[in-house]
Amino acid sequence: MFLLRPWNGEGARRRARIIIDSLCPSCRKSVPCAGEPVVPRMRDLKPWKVLRRRLLLDRPPWMRVLEHDVLLPNGRLVEGYLRVEVQSYVIIVPIDEAQRVGLVRSYKHGVEAVDIQPPAGIIEPGETPQQAAMRELREEMGCTAENWHPLGDYVISGNYRAGRAHVFLATGCRTIAAPEAGDLEEQEIIWLAQEDLRRRLEQHRFAQIDAVAALSLAMHHLQKPNSGQRPDGREASA
Repeated sequence: MFLLRPWNGEGARRRARIIIDSLCPSCRKSVPCAGEPVVPRMRDLKPWKVLRRRLLLDRPPWMRVLEHDVLLPNGRLVEGYLRVEVQSYVIIVPIDEAQRVGLVRSYKHGVEAVDIQPPAGIIEPGETPQQAAMRELREEMGCTAENWHPLGDYVISGNYRAGRAHVFLATGCRTIAAPEAGDLEEQEIIWLAQEDLRRRLEQHRFAQIDAVAALSLAMHHLQKPNSGQRPDGREASA
């Protein structure tokens, strides 16, 4: 036998609020209603207020570094919060007619090592993200694609920003010309079977987080039953 502790005071009110928020918002039953999932109530978090901006470094078109003085919702003042701005760019995951994934092997000075990553590049002024993706695929791999699937755009660093990446899956890729590598890029084009790529992802054999994210998004998209494609990456017939 045990005794129930009376729910008195502020702690009791908090526990009661948690229970109420977990119930169905329409009928307050303890099980979800049909077609209406239970969504826990989230706190109304406020954005920071920028009081002052100072430019520390400006290296167009590649990078800007700024300092922000910000006021937090709790009234705390934070001075000199760093923000790094680089150009928005595209990452393309190419799939050829043999259902292989196209990658570029090259030296990356940011990781100070030779690494493998999908083709990528900045969005030039006047370009849409997809136009930039089509151009970069031709330049880096000498390929064109039959079908383009946007997989979202994402800020690289939640704290410092560091640019926005637009991810594309390109299927039905075929080679039409030799790659046009830039002056700083000595590179090798490789094509991996999807099984090999998944194994490399599981073994943590990629050094760049945006490459890992783009490849994982593409593999997830290809496995979705409603993606409009067969599991092998080809377009599904009507």
